[in-house]
Amino acid sequence: MHSPLVLVVFEVASFAAAATGVIFRPGDWYKQLDKPRWRPPDWLFAPVWTVLYASIGVSVWLVWLEAGVAGAALPLSVYAVQLLLNAAWTPIFFGLHRPGLAVVEIMVLWAAILATIIMFHPVNAAAACCLFLTWRG
Repeated sequence: MHSPLVLVVFEVASFAAAATGVIFRPGDWYKQLDKPRWRPPDWLFAPVWTVLYASIGVSVWLVWLEAGVAGAALPLSVYAVQLLLNAAWTPIFFGLHRPGLAVVEIMVLWAAILATIIMFHPVNAAAACCLFLTWRG
């Protein structure tokens, strides 16, 4: 498979995980929550998350370029788990209105992203850096 096409596939997968944000919107429930003062303004979320999910797609592509599927089967599997966890947070928080469960889920997500960073680093340090942005985001 050609490298640019694989990048597109990985980006589509990444943004498919982000698509739960289109399905499960914040709505009135979220507007009524007592939020901290340091929370960014609503308009900032879309551009920031677009960059973050694009970085997620680039990171896996860099690992694929370096080692292929066979050479990085375990890191790519851990990557898939963190992508599924990324997709799950929005339905839990905004869909089910379960902030407590969402906190637990996001801690598991952060651990999965950290595990992916650790596994990506020996394969491709730039890929690990791309994911570090998402972990900090």
